[in-house]
Amino acid sequence: MSRALPPLIAPGTVQRVTTKLADTLALGGYPPEVIPAETRAIATNPQIPQLELDREARVARARGPWTAPALGAVARRLPPAEPRSGGWRLDLSAVSRLDSAGALLLASVRERLGGAALAGAHPAHEALLGIVAEHDRPPARPPRRPRGLEALGRRTVKAAGEGMRFLDFVGDVSVESAGRLARPGRVRWRQVVHEIERAGVTALPITGLLAFLMGIVMAYQGGTTLAAYGASIYLVDLIGITMARELGPLLAAIIVAGRTGSAYAAQIGTMRLTEELDALRSLGITPTEMLILPKLLALVVSLPLLALWSGGAGVLGGMLVAERFHGISVVTFLERLPDAVPAGMYWAGLAKAPVFAVLITLVGCHQGMSVSGSAESVGAATTQAVVQSIFLVIVADAIFSIAYQQIGL
Repeated sequence: MSRALPPLIAPGTVQRVTTKLADTLALGGYPPEVIPAETRAIATNPQIPQLELDREARVARARGPWTAPALGAVARRLPPAEPRSGGWRLDLSAVSRLDSAGALLLASVRERLGGAALAGAHPAHEALLGIVAEHDRPPARPPRRPRGLEALGRRTVKAAGEGMRFLDFVGDVSVESAGRLARPGRVRWRQVVHEIERAGVTALPITGLLAFLMGIVMAYQGGTTLAAYGASIYLVDLIGITMARELGPLLAAIIVAGRTGSAYAAQIGTMRLTEELDALRSLGITPTEMLILPKLLALVVSLPLLALWSGGAGVLGGMLVAERFHGISVVTFLERLPDAVPAGMYWAGLAKAPVFAVLITLVGCHQGMSVSGSAESVGAATTQAVVQSIFLVIVADAIFSIAYQQIGL
């Protein structure tokens, strides 16, 4: 009874050994005649990618399918880098198939051979090699980050450029707005009313609430100190002057800058990204006519009223705390308030509000017009609009304080 014996050599072993031997001999530059006939038969197997180097003729010949599933053996035995650059040719006339992995490997071979010239390549293969060479570049080095004085200088130049662009924008808006204000019939008053509702009426709750709470805080902090000196009655002067002249307009301006100025930048920036501004210009309508001037007029009207509203809410909060904790009745508070805060104080505070409104509107619209690229720039413009608006409002308030001091107000 015969019994099948297990094979002494696993199937495929001979083929793998002869393939490796053929690759080693070929890559080592041995002439084809030293390769055994069986090995040459396997080495020239059309199903296996081959790379043969002829150092005398300085030709590298690629054969077979250079595709990802069959590249493992070739990738592990690439030729070493040639010390002498130039003079090599990479013959691809016998390459049957080529994919992106094979193209990357051939690009590596070309680089190791000092930039070998292509020869006999199929047009499709040559095009794929060109695409790989175009995208197979080392990543660009990150730009060097400036430090010290260089960083300060760059920031100064950037801020100066931003300031010049803002002044240019203000000049353009001023020239066009002056022409339209000289003929009130050319102003879009319906749009102005709509903006007053958005910027003024809808801001009443938040402005009043914050001013009311601010008045309570001031009455608590100031009343305790004044009571220690037996001067609680002067709490009326403290709250009245502070809220009417300083905190009322300033608090309203800061809230409007964060709420409305950012909305202006986001609206105009989004319209710029979606090319709606270009569409308006194609119809003969400028952004100043349609967007900027109505917003400017609306905020110039709304912000003084919001300042008056927030000042009154702050005085109300302080009056309630004074009546509850410092023994100053509401009647006494209201009787002393006109003497403590003359009408000039109110007007001095309200006079600042239109200036704040102009600054907030121009900064918000300028940041919106500066948007370019992607939606990310809209967010950056919104943030810049809020920061720059609040900064300029505080600077303007400081200038007003110095000016009022100089003229005796």
